[in-house]
Amino acid sequence: MKDILGQLEGRRDGARQGGGERRVAAQHAKGKLTARERIELLLDTGSFEEFDMFVQHRCVDFGMDKAEKIPGDGVVTGWGTVNGRTVFVFSKDFTVFGGSLSETHAQKIVKIQDMALKMRAPIIGLLDAGGARIQEGVAALGGYGEVFRRNVAASGVIPQISVIMGPCAGGDVYSPAMTDFIFMVRDTSYMFVTGPEVVKTVTNETVTAEELGGAKVHTAKSSVADGSFENDVEALLQVRRLIDFLPANNTSGPPEWPSFDVPDRIDMSLDTLVPDNPNKPYDIKELIVKTLDEGDFFEIQAAYAKNIVTGFGRIEGRTVGVVANQPMVLAGVLDSDASRKAARFVRYCDAFEIPIVTLVDVPGFLPGTAQEYGGLIKHGAKLLYAYSECTVPLVTVITRKAFGGAYDVMASKHIGADVNYAWPSAQIAVMGAKGAVEIIFRGMDADCIAAKTKEYEDRFMSPFVAAERGYVDEVIMPHSTRRRIARALAMLRTKSVERPWRKHDNIPL
Repeated sequence: MKDILGQLEGRRDGARQGGGERRVAAQHAKGKLTARERIELLLDTGSFEEFDMFVQHRCVDFGMDKAEKIPGDGVVTGWGTVNGRTVFVFSKDFTVFGGSLSETHAQKIVKIQDMALKMRAPIIGLLDAGGARIQEGVAALGGYGEVFRRNVAASGVIPQISVIMGPCAGGDVYSPAMTDFIFMVRDTSYMFVTGPEVVKTVTNETVTAEELGGAKVHTAKSSVADGSFENDVEALLQVRRLIDFLPANNTSGPPEWPSFDVPDRIDMSLDTLVPDNPNKPYDIKELIVKTLDEGDFFEIQAAYAKNIVTGFGRIEGRTVGVVANQPMVLAGVLDSDASRKAARFVRYCDAFEIPIVTLVDVPGFLPGTAQEYGGLIKHGAKLLYAYSECTVPLVTVITRKAFGGAYDVMASKHIGADVNYAWPSAQIAVMGAKGAVEIIFRGMDADCIAAKTKEYEDRFMSPFVAAERGYVDEVIMPHSTRRRIARALAMLRTKSVERPWRKHDNIPL
């Protein structure tokens, strides 16, 4: 028996060494951790239970029958806990065949995906790989297809998170693209469908891997990634933090954590947040952090479409999603990028029963040929559609401008918001006073225009006309915003909405 136990320990030690000391040293030299080191950082200490440690490839083509067979076949899979909550994880091992996907490699991932869906627990993929294992041909492609199909099956049922921690190319990129969140590591990770060499051959463009698909590209330009971090350690610690905000699945409800913040806390500084000059900007993030429990805000896609802010926080210990116009960027106007960014976030929150708090200061949609040619109508409709189909609690606070169609789109009463508040500084109208008067009284002299502008401001540029019609439930003092939102969310905990049966909706993609 002792010999058998010794053999088991020997095989385990061999599997844990991955591609060997030389390849591990090369991985560390690039500033990257190994697959198992990453899992140890991500999960609670000692909680990882590994599956399929001894799986090996079965390929015999193109010399693979003579190649070294390394246990695990380039991916480490299993489950563990993050702050006591179960999660499933797979971590691609670049030290073994470059982390390339083979038939058996894919089967390991598929097994974990199936288990995560059965257990209704989040799944996290740590990607650092060179794509498909070319020697396996169609078997590798079939493996990708099996992984992709399960990404779709799990969408909206369990949280799926991808962390790109090295190369991610070819077929490898599509699985992350179908997950809920993608995070990257600056300078060491990149994503692209075709690499720089292929680009050079086909289009004659000379581009580096970083320029083609680095973290800066995908967080600020393409919107493929939701955030980036300085190194592996920071990325994994931030993913742990994100997991704390997310429900385990679509029926468990938002997680609740002990909070040292009181729900009826007031903040008198908010009474002076909005400047007297309606054209002067202010930072909406100040309102966000002063409203959430302990100022804890996890922003999503912070580097993309900065004119709108999205992210997670907590009120009375329960997770909420926050969507807010940002007056500091483009005056908080809605454009195609901001609409798509917010729509995807709103749909995620609705799928996982996370209440949404919307903070509104929007002067309208961005005009111009670039926007119209780029499909602003359809992209703006995505956000309108996302809010309109929500069944989760929706609380809206209008801090200043809510003009034109953008007023309707930003979680207005008319498209289904439950509780709508306005600050006394709120201005709810079809458009700004001067522009409106110049249209209504076209051709009149300057003195008359000035007088009519003042009249229009007195009549429409306040929250009280909307309040008179019931479009705003209450005009509130800014310093009481947290207390009013907390009470509204507490009241809405039992909200229930019935929708007509349909196979699925047809959002304007």
